[in-house]
Amino acid sequence: MSVTSRYRDAWEGFWQEAPERVGAVLWDAEPALTAGIHLALFEPHMTATDLPVVDLGCGNGTQTLFLADRFPRVAGLDLAPAAIARARRCDPDGQVRFTVADATEPGDVRRLHRELGDAQVYLRSVLHQCESADRGPLAAAVATLVGERGRAFVVEPAETAGRILCELAHHPEGPPPKLRPVFAHGIVPGAMPDAEVPGLFRSAGLDVLASGDIPLTTTEYLPDGTRMELPSKWLVVGRTG
Repeated sequence: MSVTSRYRDAWEGFWQEAPERVGAVLWDAEPALTAGIHLALFEPHMTATDLPVVDLGCGNGTQTLFLADRFPRVAGLDLAPAAIARARRCDPDGQVRFTVADATEPGDVRRLHRELGDAQVYLRSVLHQCESADRGPLAAAVATLVGERGRAFVVEPAETAGRILCELAHHPEGPPPKLRPVFAHGIVPGAMPDAEVPGLFRSAGLDVLASGDIPLTTTEYLPDGTRMELPSKWLVVGRTG
């Protein structure tokens, strides 16, 4: 099973048109406020620190390059060639193996696992943007990549965040500037029930090892000058036996 061409085309169009300046994309917040905080939650659950790290749905690679400064082997995967092209331009020294791949295509995922072995997986705010039919295959991809020894850190906007985004989309003055391109390209952030995320990974054969709540930082600012944050849920998953 692979993602729909509509979904792939939507992301390719988004990344082709998005400005390349730092912070221009809604979720492209600086790593100190995103991956850095997530890593502090994730690392205590990494039972094998020698494993490679895979940033699944890496976009333009901002968080991936942060991870590459902390781990010797890092790979970034994204569906959109335009996103991977940007990521490679930001990585002139080739620290990261950036690859265009469909993570819902089992053959692609198994091939990567054969090449890398078991891995630690970082999945930030990807599931809620997927078509609902693609979420199960994406969770299965994570299960394949972590194998027996790896772990995955997953963070997704909470159910309440979906309602916030919906309200912003229908604001009389229109959505915030950085949210407009998302909707314009047909990328509709989904309001997933909070219980769906752990359920997806349990169905894929993984155990939930830890979980909690954390604000999901964006690059957008509210009229009062504060940065827009969305409530989110995080969890660490892996095999324990």
